[in-house]
Amino acid sequence: MSIKIQVLDNILQMNDSFAEENRRIFKEHNTFAMNMMSSPGSGKTTILERTLERLDPSQVAIIEGDMQTTRDAERLERFGCQILQISTGNACHLDGKMIHDAAKELDLIGVRLLVIENVGNLVCPAEFRVGEDAKAVVLSVTEGEDKPLKYPLMFREASICMFNKIDLLPHLDFSLEEARENARQINPQLKFLEISCKTGEGLEEWTDWLQSKMKG
Repeated sequence: MSIKIQVLDNILQMNDSFAEENRRIFKEHNTFAMNMMSSPGSGKTTILERTLERLDPSQVAIIEGDMQTTRDAERLERFGCQILQISTGNACHLDGKMIHDAAKELDLIGVRLLVIENVGNLVCPAEFRVGEDAKAVVLSVTEGEDKPLKYPLMFREASICMFNKIDLLPHLDFSLEEARENARQINPQLKFLEISCKTGEGLEEWTDWLQSKMKG
């Protein structure tokens, strides 16, 4: 057991050194870096599509993380922003070195927002810092109110929690109040947004929040 713990410590220490270098690079370019995390199918990419419709794409760059395929990156190409795909193979998360290598391929001059769309997973992505300024977690209302209690690290590390697909609430037993309370037990400082990419509800508040960070 002690050997396994030591190996994990070494991996995380190495990761953190890359994350610190990434943070330096982003700060040097005045780029706000957002690490976007969720389970598969929560709607991260659709949120990004709606986001790019409301922001200046020339000021945005996106790093797409998926175990296989480039489908999400292809969906975003039409907006004309810089997009870089990372295919992780069997790895269930992006790490500091992956982002460090990717950042070398991006021209960050004039980029005010870098969105890192992490691999769909509610466990591993929260464990690995990548140099982000903030973490966002997307929770679809189809997933259940207990997810913050089952996956506490994800919600503890996040600055903002987006309840997505709220247009489906009339057809579900999902309680936003209970989900918020569960998340507050883990992280009392967590900011909540309620979003529907179908109706547009909540998207203006989301992009306003991003723009306030991009000006910083």
